[in-house]
Amino acid sequence: MTNTPYPTRPLTVLLAALGGEGGGVLADWLVAAAQAQDLPVQSTSIPGVAQRTGATTYYIEIYPVPTAQLGGRRPIMALTPSPSNIDVMAASELVEAGRAMQNGYISERTTLVASTHRIYATVEKMQMGDGRYDAQRILDAAPQLAGKAVLFDMAAATQETGTVISAVMFGAIIGAGTLPLTREVCEEVIKSSGKGVAGSLRGFAAGFAAAGGMLPEAKPKTVAAPGALPQPGDFPAAARDIVAEGIKRLADYQDQAYVDLYLKRLANIARLDTGDGKLAAETARYLALWMSFEDLIRVADLKTRKSRFARVREEVLAKEDEPIHIIEFLKPGLDEISGMLPPGLSRRFHAWATKNGLADKLSVGMHVKTNSVFGFALLRLTAGTRFWRRRTARYAEEQGLIERWLGAVEKAAARDLKLAYEIALTARLVKGYSDTNKRGKASFNRIFDHLVEGELSLSDSERAKAIFTAREAALADPEGRGLEKTLGQHGVKPLPPREQAIRFIKPPAAKRV
Repeated sequence: MTNTPYPTRPLTVLLAALGGEGGGVLADWLVAAAQAQDLPVQSTSIPGVAQRTGATTYYIEIYPVPTAQLGGRRPIMALTPSPSNIDVMAASELVEAGRAMQNGYISERTTLVASTHRIYATVEKMQMGDGRYDAQRILDAAPQLAGKAVLFDMAAATQETGTVISAVMFGAIIGAGTLPLTREVCEEVIKSSGKGVAGSLRGFAAGFAAAGGMLPEAKPKTVAAPGALPQPGDFPAAARDIVAEGIKRLADYQDQAYVDLYLKRLANIARLDTGDGKLAAETARYLALWMSFEDLIRVADLKTRKSRFARVREEVLAKEDEPIHIIEFLKPGLDEISGMLPPGLSRRFHAWATKNGLADKLSVGMHVKTNSVFGFALLRLTAGTRFWRRRTARYAEEQGLIERWLGAVEKAAARDLKLAYEIALTARLVKGYSDTNKRGKASFNRIFDHLVEGELSLSDSERAKAIFTAREAALADPEGRGLEKTLGQHGVKPLPPREQAIRFIKPPAAKRV
């Protein structure tokens, strides 16, 4: 097509979407919109891999001249994208946009449309410490590498409009103005799909407005009435989204009274946070996670939810009329079993089982078929005992540690916010279940006993630095050797080698909350 008035190349579009986000639907919408305007178009896709290690990518080429004007000629299009040759790159999650940058797809000719929210990859969640990728580096690089960058929280827009993220992405791509596709034609394509039309149109409009810089105004901060529990809007701006998520998580985990306890605990910390709000934000984050600790009740609940069965069916590509078999491998240990008993009875039972060498014998592996009536009923009955949770030894132990942690954060915040922040982050050590949880609590208690509450001749800034160093050492080495070495620098006598390996935890005194 050289020596003609026609463009020498098609417009290229690369989409990256995670499983279940409607990436295929989005690609189909773009193809249908191009066809509706009589534009030559071609699309291909490359499936992603499981466990959040990569997105499914869709590659589309659109020739920006109607077929009727080509005089019978047809453009030659490629099946795969090539670096530095992408006109529009759209990613449903921030790190997917980062992958595209790393792979050389983003250049000065590229319009980058990406969501700023995160869905953490498996490799990020595997780390004992904070394994998250630095999102700010991607946000900083995007406008430098791309010719135009359209970045906003598509997950929030999706939730507000009650639709799927692909509809928001569709609107943002068209609103960016790089493709020769009109809004009217695209909305007609959505209508012709016949599924979730109203929600998809709302999502499309939100994405279109965001790409054009017409984001809705921020909601004003609310003021709590005297004596009333604070709400997300009453917290520092940096903490509001996290507090809102914490409320949803704990309402799902227990009940409204538990949510009220969460807000009451946070109120004093937020009041003392006179800085940038990071103390309140991180305390809110780890308090919500800690208060929703995983016990047998929680595990049984999560394994028998309708959404989980739907996710499994989607992952194995089972059709609606095809049966699936799900076998849960469960092996609760002595701590999990005794933790379901009242505190006094739990201590006696734990001591008796340990004395008689029954700790390992009581930990019997079970294969429970949750697609069977008996297996499903067994787990649902366990999940239905959440009313009993407040009476258990595990609940008393967790609440005692939480109160100890929050008390130290509040006490430190009254004199030094940096120290309070480092103490707040010690809650990162308490995670997982079984041995992982036990080792984390052992490290937490060692740091609290000697660096947070210990009688050391350190200034607040020196104590904050010591807590940071010890915490990072504990996260890097779950067996505790690095932590003991760090504590030794402050004159703390190390645990005997056997105790370092076992990391036994003595539960704190129970406190009724």
